[in-house]
Amino acid sequence: MRSAAPVTFVALLALAPPPTLITNARLIDGSGAPARAAAVRIEGGRIAAIGDLAPLPGETVVDARGLVLSPGFIDTHSHADDDLLDHPDAVAATSQGITTVVVGQDGGSFHPLADFFARLEESPAAVNVASYAGHGTIRALVMGDDFRRAAGRREVRRMERRLADDMRAGALGLSTGLEYDPGIYAARPEVLALAKVAAAHGGRYISHVRSEDRYFWDAIDEIVAIGREARLPVQVSHMKLAMRSLWGEADRLLRQLDRARADGIDVTADVYPYLYWHSTLTVLFPKRDFADLAEARLVVNEIVPPEGLLLTEYDPEPAWAGKTLAEIAAGRGEEPAVTLLELLRRAEARRLETGDAGEGIIGTSMTEADLERLLAWPHTNICTDGALDGSHPRGYGTYPRILGRYVRDRGVLTLVEAVRRMTGLAAAHMGFGDRGLVRAGMAADLVLFDPATIADRATTDEPHALSVGIEKVWVGGGIVFDGGHATAARPGRVLRREAP
Repeated sequence: MRSAAPVTFVALLALAPPPTLITNARLIDGSGAPARAAAVRIEGGRIAAIGDLAPLPGETVVDARGLVLSPGFIDTHSHADDDLLDHPDAVAATSQGITTVVVGQDGGSFHPLADFFARLEESPAAVNVASYAGHGTIRALVMGDDFRRAAGRREVRRMERRLADDMRAGALGLSTGLEYDPGIYAARPEVLALAKVAAAHGGRYISHVRSEDRYFWDAIDEIVAIGREARLPVQVSHMKLAMRSLWGEADRLLRQLDRARADGIDVTADVYPYLYWHSTLTVLFPKRDFADLAEARLVVNEIVPPEGLLLTEYDPEPAWAGKTLAEIAAGRGEEPAVTLLELLRRAEARRLETGDAGEGIIGTSMTEADLERLLAWPHTNICTDGALDGSHPRGYGTYPRILGRYVRDRGVLTLVEAVRRMTGLAAAHMGFGDRGLVRAGMAADLVLFDPATIADRATTDEPHALSVGIEKVWVGGGIVFDGGHATAARPGRVLRREAP
């Protein structure tokens, strides 16, 4: 299998913060090695030394007081690009220990990617940013409004050229969102052809697979086949079993992925620690049959129950935002499936009129038992799938929730292993060669936290509530979050894939 090219960046030493020594730390270095007592020296934005170290003249000293010092968390599936230019402090990310976000997800990215990178370099953020090239974005540019069909060969070639441009700009690889327009209409040969372009540039493939419910097993077969035929690493985005009849099938899924790995396919996954997702009403209807009552009944019986479907926004009827389908249906005296179709009808009419349906939903459709099995798979890393200004609590709470609920409270992962999933393993899955571990020469992206108190506080009612237990966060040696507050530092860098 062709290996993906590493991702690095060249630090500008003239802009690096002054030397810092972090003492009295309980170091968990991201490799899976046991915790140990150590001091860590930062110079020139990188880790200079680790061990029993004494302060040097003029050095800033930070007493860790026995708290855990680890690599900064790497969010391998982030939607921070939605609002990073408006929120460069990225407090949603830094407040939970995230130092690097990987954007361009679900098939959506800035294009040309080089322009987005240039803007970030002119106005840096508090976090590092890497990006995939989005298949859906490229497909929309090539096919315009005529996207509800398979692409012709000439159209695929035009997509290939645009993707190659983004790969040369430093994209990590190709991302797809095959439940969303326009990607849902792409035939497998189109996706495979583009994956081969990514592979030729030493890139990767990451996918919101074609189905997380009705056609789930075919969707998993598709991503495995792409890994096999394009010969590149593939990652299942926010892996989940989001349909009642799939509940309890986590072991079957993991066996299928393990068989693929045994056959030489580098397939991995990321997961967020919530039983509910955030998307649109449209995604519930893969055939886009918005008048089919039988299909609507299948949705409310099998995929998301009326009490578990929450409207986060609904511009056609703003008073319905914040209510569940069950509440709206009861108020209208209707069967929930009928109300669901009415919600879709109004949203589609608004989209045709304004270009934006103005709707979003949170759907509860997973089980704790399945989530814990997927978290425990050795090739799963952690992600948020969140935005900096979103309405799902994962955007603010994911990493503290893992460390509080699933490490300290439920024991699904050990503390050392959870840190590895958030750092060293995540870096390996994205091809980052110079971060994700606390080692001399690596980027000084670090987080200091209290494992006894760390916890998420964000909820669907208060999705922007800050977590507790994160003490300090360094990006490139500069402190970006300290004592519950974002600082003014903007040391984040663009992380580009190196040419093979």
